[in-house]
Formats: sequence, C-alpha cells, structure tokens
Amino acid sequence: MAEFKCEKCGATAEGRCKPKKCTACGAADVMVKKEEAKSSGCGCSCGK
Repeated sequence: MAEFKCEKCGATAEGRCKPKKCTACGAADVMVKKEEAKSSGCGCSCGK
C-alpha cells in the first residue's frame, strides 16, 4: 500500500490508488504519493 499526502491541508491517506480528492478538506487533484525514507539497513531512523 502507498501513502498519499494532501498538498493543501497535509492530511494523509493510504491506498493502492491515488485518491481523486482529499478525504479531510475535499480538494480535488491535490494528493501526492509520499516517498519512503531511504535507509542503510541499520534498523534505526537515522536515514543513513
């Protein structure tokens, strides 16, 4: 599953497909896929 974030209000939604509108503010065509943080595999959230 992917996570999408509203560019207008910042609300997030999970799903297999990009939502047509934000479930929080109702704005259309503002949902963008959040990028997953790259990790070195060390197990922490340092992002290295």
